Amino acid sequence: MDQRVGLFFLLAAGLLCLALVPVSRAEDVVEDGLDDDVDVEDELDLGLAGAEEEEEELEGDVQAEAPPTPKTPPTPKVIYKAPEPMGEHFFAEAFDRGTLDGWVLSSAKKEDADEDIAKYDGLWAVEEMKDSKLPGDKGLVLKSRAKHHAISGLLLRPFTFDTQPLIIQYEVNFQSGIDCGGAYVKLLTQTPELNLDQFVDKTPYTIMFGPDKCGEDYKLHFIFRHKNPKTGEYEEKHAKKPDADLRTYFTDKKTHLYTLVVNPDNSFEVLVDQTVVNSGNLLTDVTPPVNPPAEIEDPDDHKPEDWDERPKIQDPDAVKPEDWDEDAPAQVPDEDAVKPDGWLDDEPEYIGDPDAVKPEDWDEDMDGEWEAPQIPNPACETAPGCGTWKRPMIDNPNYKGKWKSPMIDNPNYQGVWKPRKIPNPAYFEDLHPFRMTPFSAVGLELWSMTNDIFFDNFFITNDRNTAERWANDGWGLKKAAEGAAEPGLAAQMLSAAEERPWLWVVYVLTVALPVVLIVVFCCTGKKKGAASPAEYKKTDEPQPDVKEEEEEEEAAEAEKSSAAAEKSDGEEGAAAREEEDAEKEEEQEEATADEKLEEDVLRRSPRNRKVRKD
Repeated sequence: MDQRVGLFFLLAAGLLCLALVPVSRAEDVVEDGLDDDVDVEDELDLGLAGAEEEEEELEGDVQAEAPPTPKTPPTPKVIYKAPEPMGEHFFAEAFDRGTLDGWVLSSAKKEDADEDIAKYDGLWAVEEMKDSKLPGDKGLVLKSRAKHHAISGLLLRPFTFDTQPLIIQYEVNFQSGIDCGGAYVKLLTQTPELNLDQFVDKTPYTIMFGPDKCGEDYKLHFIFRHKNPKTGEYEEKHAKKPDADLRTYFTDKKTHLYTLVVNPDNSFEVLVDQTVVNSGNLLTDVTPPVNPPAEIEDPDDHKPEDWDERPKIQDPDAVKPEDWDEDAPAQVPDEDAVKPDGWLDDEPEYIGDPDAVKPEDWDEDMDGEWEAPQIPNPACETAPGCGTWKRPMIDNPNYKGKWKSPMIDNPNYQGVWKPRKIPNPAYFEDLHPFRMTPFSAVGLELWSMTNDIFFDNFFITNDRNTAERWANDGWGLKKAAEGAAEPGLAAQMLSAAEERPWLWVVYVLTVALPVVLIVVFCCTGKKKGAASPAEYKKTDEPQPDVKEEEEEEEAAEAEKSSAAAEKSDGEEGAAAREEEDAEKEEEQEEATADEKLEEDVLRRSPRNRKVRKD
């Protein structure tokens, strides 16, 4: 029974876990990532301290008044402190000044676009998030929908790809979700022609990185432009798609940290919220490959006219058998079929509806001669059939179809022709694709059907520790604030049930099912019946002491018999007493026999034998 009860408790716990899986995806508050500079103020302690002071000052008044209603303790509050760049870095922007100083809005027009939407006139603003959990934290917000946006800023100094890694990271929050649009950044190539005021989609860039979504296609781009050492032309190289599911980052309306790390050994990592979601090598995990093939197919090579690519051919020596009838039909009438009895040959299967009436507006000149609509013939309902009887068709056993020669291996088969390989005249080998073109600015060139996309804490460096410190001071603080504002488990369960009504069924089953099962299995147990002497003998179980109870019952019966005898008169009383005495003697004899039986059972018991042996 204990095992069954434990099993049902485990079942209840399993159901509860299944109910909570889609309910809450709240992440744990990051504590280790926060530096000592982050101030977290516990308003609960301050509130209690203030209450004690007021209680001491107004002690007399409080005694005369009713005790105040207890208040819910306030949620611990995270105090915002702007991140400060420390260590080697090339760009750092937290927008805490509240202005776009240092940024340049593009005034160009997009080529190959309608005049109405060609201009980069999308609005940008520096403001807090709509549902900010961290008052005072501002960021760059894309304010317009269905417009082209372009904004850029210069680095402190150009980044050169040498012996140090490249690390770029920034934060994105899709405050209103995202239907179709991007939130990626471009690292603009350092060129003499670079003009941030004319920043457009065709402005040369070295790397493009960040989230992008349209429809149900969720992407996290990492694209770099590789320079062909032979021709000097640039070609985009796309990193492989991440294996992780990216949907949550676009739909949960939380701030996410996007990080790209490119190392001098050509390895790269793409991280979201400091977790790797994609990694690989620039030489092997991009499309198209950095290095072209060493050999290519000769464009001047052509397949010979007599080249035979047929693996099978018809046997030229095969002859059609003489008894092969190509004109035989596939089906023939069944000669064994017999017309069913009662078949009505003279009755049509359908007749004109006798109850139909020609419409009053029927014009025979325009509509032709009116005919009643056809209905099934009522006379055929009880008959096997009506009309002319025909034999059913069956497959012709002699049907063989058109004769064809059997297929045999082609003795002249030469295989599938392929042009010969020749050395690739455009071949080159670049074993260091990390050494990309230097870049001197960072820009956002975006089109979005959703507004209020929030950007914050852009950072470019060549030191990973410096990047992690900046991330902890910025994104880590946001994460802590969002975690502190997360609703409790009960609120999350109710909220999830509102979005998914079927969860109410899971909740009810989780609570009610274990209770019902426990009551059924614990309260409806089968009572154990009294064991017979034979069972005691088999199991050697101690017998209950019932001898005294039997003697007490016999004594009570004897007293009742004596009282009845005293009331009787004469001979009837004497006869009754004699009968009672006889019965008493018989009962004593039976009791004596039972005692002997019990003693005999105990004497034969293995336990008594063991005692005697000892």
